[in-house]
Amino acid sequence: MTIGRLYYNIAVYSQYTTHSQTSDARFSSANNTVVIVVDVGSTYYLNMDKLKTGWFSELTDLLPGRSFSMEVEQVLHKEQSKFQEILVLKTKSHGVVLVLDGMIQCTEFDEYSYQEMISFLPLFSHPKPQRVLIVGGGDGGVAREVAKYPLVEIIDQVEIDERVIELSKKYLPFMAQGFDNPKVNLHVADGFKFMEEHFQYYDVIITDSSDPIGPATSLFQKSYFELMKRALRPGGIVCSQADTFWGHLKNAAAMYNHCKGVFPKAAYATSYVSTYPAGQIGFALGSLDENTDFLNPVHQLTNQQRKDMKLRYYTTDIHKAAFVLPAFVIDALDDDENDL
Repeated sequence: MTIGRLYYNIAVYSQYTTHSQTSDARFSSANNTVVIVVDVGSTYYLNMDKLKTGWFSELTDLLPGRSFSMEVEQVLHKEQSKFQEILVLKTKSHGVVLVLDGMIQCTEFDEYSYQEMISFLPLFSHPKPQRVLIVGGGDGGVAREVAKYPLVEIIDQVEIDERVIELSKKYLPFMAQGFDNPKVNLHVADGFKFMEEHFQYYDVIITDSSDPIGPATSLFQKSYFELMKRALRPGGIVCSQADTFWGHLKNAAAMYNHCKGVFPKAAYATSYVSTYPAGQIGFALGSLDENTDFLNPVHQLTNQQRKDMKLRYYTTDIHKAAFVLPAFVIDALDDDENDL
């Protein structure tokens, strides 16, 4: 605690005005000012405007009592689309950052850890994934990774917000390059309606959704897993973003239970993404084949194959380790009463 308080003291002292002889900490919503009293007996007034002060802070009801902040060098773009607020930042430590409705979606610094895991956990668990559907993923990162997989022939990408696609092409070309692959067919449409028109068509369905607010809310319900099941060919596999178990354990368990209630075989996997809440994100995987062994990939990569695919996070060993969970998570996943 002493080290943490000292660090905060120094950081505040170097940037903000100080006033002495005041007491307890308090927050004033009227002027967006936080008053903090520290050990040296001084009070520091912090202006919390996350753009004007040069810092972006992820402040949302989905993360009560905590925030992740990054120093901003430039606000590249900000707008309200038909579906959500879109913010693109150039940050000092994480490069270009995409924010939707106040929540960090990806950063240039660590996006590959998420994109590779949500793509290759299901692909390497399927014996022959030829047709793949990506729901969401308007930044293009998942399409970039799925297109690398040699057995994949057709990739349908469905994103509801065209502005996310357009802005990703402009500001996140290292991710949006996925849209340029000839395997990829890009559709600006509602994922629900699109799947309703494709009965038993896909081998793998990947849902790269934002958080359970705004246009992504419906993608976290059991009815969505039922719709995905209908769109899969026999033996098909799904993989959906399934929240963090640090602070959102009930949500993570609910997603897993939705999946388990629809598919004969289900599993929950985890990955480390430094800019997501608590640095961890989960995935709910389901298979129509009850003999699917998610823990042991059907195809295993050699080190040279990994390098040829330009992978920076996924390995065969990482795949296996992703399904090894802490005891408290195992217990929560076993509780069928957890629901969103």
